[in-house]
Amino acid sequence: MMGGFETKLRDPSFSFPIHMDALNKPGRGDASEQHSATLEAVVWKKFDSWVLPMCTVIYLLSFFDINNIGNARVAGMQTALKISNYQYTVALTLTLIPYIAMELPSNLILKRVGPDRLLPAMVTLWGIIAAMQGLVTDYTGLLLCRFFLGFAQGRLKSVASFQGLALYLSSFYPRERLQIRITAFFASASLTGAFSGLLAAAITKMDGIGGKPGWAWIFILVSFGILSFSVLPRSPETARFLSSEERCYVISKLKSSKAMSDDDRKDVFSWMEVWRAFCSPQVLLLSIVAFLNGTQLVGLAFFEPTIVAGLGYAGRQAQLMSVPPFVLAFLASMISAFISDRYGCRGLTVIFFSFWCIIGFSMFYGAYAVAPAVITWIVNNSAPHIRQASGIAFGFITSCSGGILATWLLGSLSPGPNYTAATITFIIMSIGMVVFSSLNLLYLLRENRAKAETRLSAAKHDEPEHLGDRSAWFVYTL
Repeated sequence: MMGGFETKLRDPSFSFPIHMDALNKPGRGDASEQHSATLEAVVWKKFDSWVLPMCTVIYLLSFFDINNIGNARVAGMQTALKISNYQYTVALTLTLIPYIAMELPSNLILKRVGPDRLLPAMVTLWGIIAAMQGLVTDYTGLLLCRFFLGFAQGRLKSVASFQGLALYLSSFYPRERLQIRITAFFASASLTGAFSGLLAAAITKMDGIGGKPGWAWIFILVSFGILSFSVLPRSPETARFLSSEERCYVISKLKSSKAMSDDDRKDVFSWMEVWRAFCSPQVLLLSIVAFLNGTQLVGLAFFEPTIVAGLGYAGRQAQLMSVPPFVLAFLASMISAFISDRYGCRGLTVIFFSFWCIIGFSMFYGAYAVAPAVITWIVNNSAPHIRQASGIAFGFITSCSGGILATWLLGSLSPGPNYTAATITFIIMSIGMVVFSSLNLLYLLRENRAKAETRLSAAKHDEPEHLGDRSAWFVYTL
C-alpha cells in the first residue's frame, strides 16, 4: 500500500498537499488538513526523540575538552608541567590550527560518506586521543597531544560542532523549526561550561574504581561512539523509526520550506558552488559576525575559570563560581531560540544579544545566545547543499580564527586579573556584531523585495537552473 509513496518520494515534482506561504510557514489546508496535522504532530516528535538527543550528547562530549583544559589549569596542570602563560597559549593555539584546516573538507564529504557513519566514527577517534592526555608529563608531550587532539577534534567538530550538526539537522527539520533544535544542542555547551569543573572533580575521585585511573573513564566516549552507529539515521529517507508515509511527508515539508532541493541531482559537488557560497553577501557578513562572536566564545570557554580565579577564588570554589553565568547563558539561548523560530526573526535575535554582549557583566548571556542564531541564519539562507555546507564551513573557520585571537588576547596580550585590553576589545567586537548583523538584515530585506517583484512578472520555469538561494522563489529568512 505504501509503495506508491516510495515511488512519489523519488519524484522531484512531488509535494504533499499542504500550503506554504511566502515566509515558508504552514497555511490552512483542505480536507487533508486533519491528516496533515496528525503527521505534523508525530514526525517532529520522533526526530526530537531519536535524532536530537544523540546530537546533543555528541556535542556536549565533544565540547567537554574545551572547558576541561581551563579547569585543569586552575587545578594545577600548568604548575605541574612547569610551563609559562606564553607556553600555555601556544598549546591552545596549536590545537586550533588543524581544527580549522579540517572544517571545509569534512563538511563537503559529510553527505557522501553519511553522517550516520562519520559522526560516531569521529566521536570514537576523539575519545581515544583525548584519553591519552592522561599520559602527559612535560610540555613537549602536551604540545604533541594537543596537536593530534586538534586534528581529531577538527574532524569531529567539523561534523560534530554545532556547525556540522546544524548542517546535519537541516536535512531533518524545515527552516522555521530549525533554530530551537540547533540551540538545544548548542546550549549543552554552556551547561558543559557550568558543570565541567564538577565533572572533572568527580572523574578525579573515580581514581582506582574498577582498577582504572581516573582519566581512563573518558573511554566512555568510545562506547558511546560505537552505540551511535546503530542510532543515527543517514537521512529522513532512511530513518527506520518513520513509516513510509511519514518519510514522504517530511520530504515534502523540507522541499516546501526550501530546506531540501527539489532534485538531488542539483546537489552534486561543484567547486563553483563552493565559490558562490564564499561570494554570497549574507555568508560574508555573517562570517564576520562569527569571527567576532567566536573570539568571545572561545575566550570564555578557555579562560573563564582562570578569570574567576583571578577574582580571588581558588580551586573548587573558583569552579563553582563559574557555574551561574553558564546556566543563565543556557536559559537565554533557549528562550531566544523559541522566539526566533516562532516569529522568524534570526536577525533581530543576533542584534539583540549583541547589545547584551556590550553590557559587560552580561557578556556570557549574549555570546552564547548569538552563536546558534548566526549559524541557523547561514543555514536558512544557503542552498543547494554544497553551497550550504561551504557557507557553514566559512562561518566556522572565521569563528575558530577568532578563537586563536582569544587565546592570545586573554593569554598574553592582556594580562590578568583585570584583562583591560581584552574587555575593551570584546565590547568593540560586540558593537561590530550589531553593525554587521544589521547590514545583513537590510541586505536580505532588499533582496526579498526584489524577488517578490520578479515573481510578479516571471514564471518559475523561466529561471535558469542551479540558482539555489538566488532563485526568486527562495525567500530569505530574516
